[in-house]
Amino acid sequence: MPTELIARRDQGLHRRGGAGERGGRFNGDGAGPYGAPSRASTALIGLAAALAAIAMLFVAFTTTYLGHRQEAAWPPVPLPGILWLDTGLLLASSLALEWGRRRLRQGDPAGLRQGLTAAGALGVAFLLGQLLAWRDLVRAGVYLTTNPHSSFFYLLTGAHGVHLLGGLVALSVILPRAWWGRYAPPASTAVDATAIYWHFLTALWVYLFVLLYWL
Repeated sequence: MPTELIARRDQGLHRRGGAGERGGRFNGDGAGPYGAPSRASTALIGLAAALAAIAMLFVAFTTTYLGHRQEAAWPPVPLPGILWLDTGLLLASSLALEWGRRRLRQGDPAGLRQGLTAAGALGVAFLLGQLLAWRDLVRAGVYLTTNPHSSFFYLLTGAHGVHLLGGLVALSVILPRAWWGRYAPPASTAVDATAIYWHFLTALWVYLFVLLYWL
């Protein structure tokens, strides 16, 4: 009889433990069942790896650019004035996105929708401004192969524009979901990751702007 009672007790403990494991949910500290990382932490780790790769790419571009600038034959290229406006547009888009993200944290999903919409529109305007800058250079007879300075200008701004286009794709994915009310306060991993990526590209553009204009 005692043996049967012990066996039944062990079976009950096993069933309760198994149910807890199968039904385990990710907890608030970012860890899932058995200590596995949550989807949110995995996404942020992947984002960090992507940003590190982009940073290393532009560090390589910068090193090569500064090396060529030391050459005697480095003809300067008059950069289009619209780039000043472009810089303001991208800074404004980053501010709008951050404002929307903070509104969500304060329990205002409508503010998130407004911030995402404004950030997307300003991002598109930035890319259009970059195309206009290239058009102005072409009209002035400055092409990709005209000289080393023009080659680096097209390369650096073009590479940044491609990565910003990726940010616009991310915005185009989360923006409809925001309007459908999919993101509830206080936060969303998708919104946070997109904002971090967007702010990184804004900071990268300011760096390129200083590099091309003053260094």
